Amino acid sequence: MSTRESMAYDVVIVGAGPAGLAAAIRLKQLAVETGREIAVCVLEKGSEVGAHILSGAVVDPIALDELLPDWKDMDSPLTVPVTENHHWILTAKRQFSMPHIAMPGFMHNKGTYTLSLGNLCRWLAGQAENLGVEIFPGFAAAEILYNEDGSVKGVATGDMGIGREGEHKPDYQPGMELHARYTFFAEGVRGHLSKMLKGHFDLEADCQPQTYAIGIKELWDIDPDKHVPGRVIHTQGWPLTDEVGGGFLYHQANNQVALGFVVGLGYKNPHLYPFEEFQRWKQHPKIREILEGGRRVSYGARAINEGGWQAVPKLVFPGGALIGCSAGFVNVPRIKGSHTAMKSGMLAAEAAFDAIAADRTGDELAAYPDALEHSWIAKELKVVRNAEPFIAKLGPVAGTLLAGVDMWMRNLGLGLPFTLKHHKDNEGMWRQDVAPRIDYPKPDGVISFDRLSSVFLSNTNHEEDQPVHLQLKDPSVPIDINLPWYDAPEQRYCPAGVYEIVGRDEGDPRLQINAQNCVHCKTCDIKDPTQNINWVTPEGGGGPNYPNM
Repeated sequence: MSTRESMAYDVVIVGAGPAGLAAAIRLKQLAVETGREIAVCVLEKGSEVGAHILSGAVVDPIALDELLPDWKDMDSPLTVPVTENHHWILTAKRQFSMPHIAMPGFMHNKGTYTLSLGNLCRWLAGQAENLGVEIFPGFAAAEILYNEDGSVKGVATGDMGIGREGEHKPDYQPGMELHARYTFFAEGVRGHLSKMLKGHFDLEADCQPQTYAIGIKELWDIDPDKHVPGRVIHTQGWPLTDEVGGGFLYHQANNQVALGFVVGLGYKNPHLYPFEEFQRWKQHPKIREILEGGRRVSYGARAINEGGWQAVPKLVFPGGALIGCSAGFVNVPRIKGSHTAMKSGMLAAEAAFDAIAADRTGDELAAYPDALEHSWIAKELKVVRNAEPFIAKLGPVAGTLLAGVDMWMRNLGLGLPFTLKHHKDNEGMWRQDVAPRIDYPKPDGVISFDRLSSVFLSNTNHEEDQPVHLQLKDPSVPIDINLPWYDAPEQRYCPAGVYEIVGRDEGDPRLQINAQNCVHCKTCDIKDPTQNINWVTPEGGGGPNYPNM
């Protein structure tokens, strides 16, 4: 067995998303301000920073204003301010606009920008490197390391050059151990290591279960005559009837629109097909007229935290912290989480820097959750904490009305005297024989498309001869339970065609896992009814390569 080499840092950050990069920048800023040295590194499993970043995105710059006050003079990618904010209620053929006055002020998108979140992360990475942060793209953190006292010691990157059956190939290289006084986990939604930490330290003992949605997105070049820079459109209603979700369409730079569809993963009908719901939504007359004459240029998908304030776990444990979407700070009604993710990273950085300055190592950074509780993150999320569960429990119409009343009241310092609870998204799926079938139209190849041609546009690639990173705890479950009970819903909830039942015509069905298609959305890890699928990190550099998402 090869001995792994190790490197020591003050802080190791897993994930080069908004939270991880903001934390790294803040640590180095504090070092400059105090004249101290601090060694910081960031691991990123994507082939480059931004390769795995996918979001709408409309960004509130409140955290960026605090982190880099001069960002407007620093050639940042925030160049398209939101100029119009529309909320549409859709029926199959018509569209009704929700009056602006009916929506709380924080949902008006005043002062926000629409852009590629991946490009924002690339820019933030440049700022971090200018301050001396070491960033290692293409290296996936695959293992948590512990000290003898049980505290987190750091992480190890995955071995490279491992064959499908676990054998060492000629290009084999053992992983590297990165040791730290404190390790931040900024893996994003349903991170592989973050999930392990939550179980190991029982971080979710005092919170509600996290809930999720799947967001499926495309980027289009459209007719310049139809393009209105800064126009933001959100929709709810059709084609969903009883499920949480809706669409978005943002007019961004260079005659492009970012559009997508979000489906809450608590849905009950096993025949529901989130990818096809997105394709149907694009055929709505009001959406289709924007896209006609345009060209689709990119595709991707990602799970989204939707549990809100009541689902935030304990944030710290000996030797480390959860930041960003690893903890779950998305403001669901605003459809925003980048600003809260960045702020959480900044608060964790300040707590870790003070601890290191006091010559502490490996303890719990209690100052981080304390600071977060008194920050605008907590204030913002507490106002909207009942919105998603109201809609999930009461349906789109009654749920939206009650959620709106509650948000208005809380925004005025009042609010209903309770916080609604959640149930896990994998629970409560109907049996296939009692669930209504859904007739999805065939793609026309102009506005709507199939999954495989879509995955091609995500530039997804994995080394095929490597262990399958989508692991079945019990290989018999897909055929013995999921197929007869739920008609194998993994065939439909995966937005990349990874899961396929083959051999049915021959009377010998089996689950085929096309792992090379995986866009790392984590939906299977969340939605599988028996929690039989475990997503683990593949070799670094694999997965999607989003250019402008």
